[in-house]
Amino acid sequence: MTGSKIKTETIPSQAKGWVAFVGSGPGDPDLLTVRAASLLREADVVITELPEHEQLVRAVLGLPEPRLVTDEDGNETLEEVGGPEFVDGGFGQDGQPLTHANRSKVVVKQAKRGLRVVRLMNGDPFFYASGPEEAQACTKAGIGFEIVPGVSSATAVAAYAGVPLTTKNNREVSVVTCGDKVDWSRYADNRTLVLLSAVGSIGEIAKSLITEGRAANTPVAMTQSGTSTTQTTVTSTLERIAADARAAKMAPPAITVIGEVVNLRETLSWFETKPLFGWRVLVPRTKEQAGSLTQGLRSFGAVPEEVPTISVEPPRNPQQMDKAVRGLVEGRYEWIAFTSVNAVKAVREKFEEYGLDARAFSGLKIAAVGDKTAAAIAAWGLRADLVPSGEQSAAGLLADWPPYDDVLDPINRVFLPRADIATENLVAGLIDLGWECDDVTAYRTVRATPPPAPTRDAIKSGKFDAVVFTSSSTVRNLVGIAGKPHASTIIAVIGPATAKTAEEHGLRVDVMAAKPAVEELVDALADFGATRRTSLIEAGQPVTKPSDRKPSARRRATSS
Repeated sequence: MTGSKIKTETIPSQAKGWVAFVGSGPGDPDLLTVRAASLLREADVVITELPEHEQLVRAVLGLPEPRLVTDEDGNETLEEVGGPEFVDGGFGQDGQPLTHANRSKVVVKQAKRGLRVVRLMNGDPFFYASGPEEAQACTKAGIGFEIVPGVSSATAVAAYAGVPLTTKNNREVSVVTCGDKVDWSRYADNRTLVLLSAVGSIGEIAKSLITEGRAANTPVAMTQSGTSTTQTTVTSTLERIAADARAAKMAPPAITVIGEVVNLRETLSWFETKPLFGWRVLVPRTKEQAGSLTQGLRSFGAVPEEVPTISVEPPRNPQQMDKAVRGLVEGRYEWIAFTSVNAVKAVREKFEEYGLDARAFSGLKIAAVGDKTAAAIAAWGLRADLVPSGEQSAAGLLADWPPYDDVLDPINRVFLPRADIATENLVAGLIDLGWECDDVTAYRTVRATPPPAPTRDAIKSGKFDAVVFTSSSTVRNLVGIAGKPHASTIIAVIGPATAKTAEEHGLRVDVMAAKPAVEELVDALADFGATRRTSLIEAGQPVTKPSDRKPSARRRATSS
């Protein structure tokens, strides 16, 4: 049926309940399978295994973190943010890990509620996990289930470290859990070994393997926090790995690979060599706008941290907007010009308030500043008639805007819904071209509340490696609510106007996008990081992050 969305049941509904045992993979949310993500979206209850699983689910579903809110009486409660109910299936109330039997009881208890239950398990449910025992408990209780395999940390972490487990010359691999008593004589040949839970006992393991005939110079790689942007890998040999792991302060969770395949890491390391790997990057934007920027930074290995500095609110006096929308419906305008995604959102919300839809734009020409704004218009079922062919800005739009022609244009008026702090240049330019312009405040941008104290301290003390500014207002508001970034922090800006504002606030701009677009800004910062990394390597210096070095004096803007 056209125009209707029919919701299908992805987890069968049964009176006795149903459980999906879902592998979460080694930690990187992007390694979840399509089926896993689908089941999480439909789940009523998610039984977690690790403390970080709840955050992983929120990332997959796009849910905000719950926060404490205080009512008028001073009572604090957790804000409702939607999503499934979370049940801890990994640890008991005493903080100790649950046994397999107790985990099974938790699963069966939740399934008997008759809800959609996802049992989220680390790695793969049937590979070094308690999935078989818990599934058997479901069978005994008459509860149906399905298994959704996940990417195992035994293979994924090695891949993220640039270490293949097999080559054309070496096809044998053994995965060994080191928590139990192991007969190391079985692994004295040259096969590749993947060790789980080996951090604390790696010294004894190495000695045993050497005693059983493995060469002392056999390559070893130990990778901590694999597939995450805090991943660390130590490469060594059997005779030195214990000392090198202690020196690097390696800690669980970690995967250890032993064998000649480790030598290939030198040419195959791809994850830890990303240009922004491990960089903590501050993203001072509105929460609604941070998505694409954050995703782009992550793709280059960065750890973005969103700090809202701007809050978008309705205009103080909505009457002007109401009048303009009525005029639009009545055919008062020849053009409507959207200068931002927020402007599109504001007009769309006003339409919904009046019970209108996109058909009201019939006969109206639409202009958009930039591809993102044009995309927001397209999502509404509309098409922009005019988008800048050159610079994606108000100036670029004016350069392509046709002058008013009293023969071709029956109406000479333009509706310009914008922010309360928007520039007047577009209005002045339209007037010069012969148009009359209804310049209407569609939304207000106000300074957000200050971030938590630890974040403010991190900004001032240089714990962020970079900060990306996407507008002049983000510069002003960040400095206003949190103070100036430290001298060691790399300053990246989206364009000349933002750069000028940053310099006016005493900041030296290190990176500027070639074009005023989020993607260009991310690419420019990644290019900066890659060049910096190459320079350090060529100079024979260790690859460090900007936050690893703290100049003694605060950086000031310099004149060119």
